[in-house]
Amino acid sequence: MSTAFTPAVATVESTRIHTDEQGLVTRDIRFLRDDTHITAYVAQPEGTGPFPVVLLVHEIFGVHEHIRDVARRLAKLGYLSIAPELFSRQGDVSQLHSIDEIRPIVAQVPDTQVLADLDAALDWVVQHGGDPERVAITGFCWGGRITWLYAAHQSKIKAAVAWYGRLQGERNHLQPSHPIDASAQLQAPVLGLYASDDSGIPLDDVTRFQAALAAVESPSRVIVYPGAPHAFYADYRPSYRTSAARDGWQKLQNWLRQHGV
Repeated sequence: MSTAFTPAVATVESTRIHTDEQGLVTRDIRFLRDDTHITAYVAQPEGTGPFPVVLLVHEIFGVHEHIRDVARRLAKLGYLSIAPELFSRQGDVSQLHSIDEIRPIVAQVPDTQVLADLDAALDWVVQHGGDPERVAITGFCWGGRITWLYAAHQSKIKAAVAWYGRLQGERNHLQPSHPIDASAQLQAPVLGLYASDDSGIPLDDVTRFQAALAAVESPSRVIVYPGAPHAFYADYRPSYRTSAARDGWQKLQNWLRQHGV
């Protein structure tokens, strides 16, 4: 597993945040599902726990340094965070040099595989100091879409926060449904953090999704940050917007506490 930023990120911006490991225990682990070892990065507070759990779902770039840093940020808040590599069966994106090289790998990844791998990650973390009664999930971009789907899939989740994940699209055997289809099946309240100027997720999609949630009287909610672009939390990229990122991070903390995680 890469411990640096992926080469597909040509330049790491000066706004990049670095979270130290003081007071934390961090490690790379492997867990088994269906005779396949999945690698993951784990960060947690020092001590024996049990700790509340946050499953952390990466962007299209995989578990590179930004996601590892987010895991440490969660650990600083008292969570045991695990970030599994969810593309590993299809290929290693950590050493690829462009997003155009990464997309064909990601396009081969079935939703069913991802959800099952997250189930296995949850099983591992519960056996290694995680509290099964306090489990949440959060994810960014590609992982934001997965966050919605996992909240509809896994009844052990108490809360979820989805950062600018795609809400609808074409359906096929790899992606048979999208968050818009799962709005009535959510088993946990989800907070969606979106951007008004996201070139990949039209505001009409967000508005339509908000209406779908309202129609089923869902406790989930979606917030839209005016003037923010896609990936506004990605502090290592030009898309980073300090105000929206900080507000979203605070809202994540409030949401998890509000729902007992």
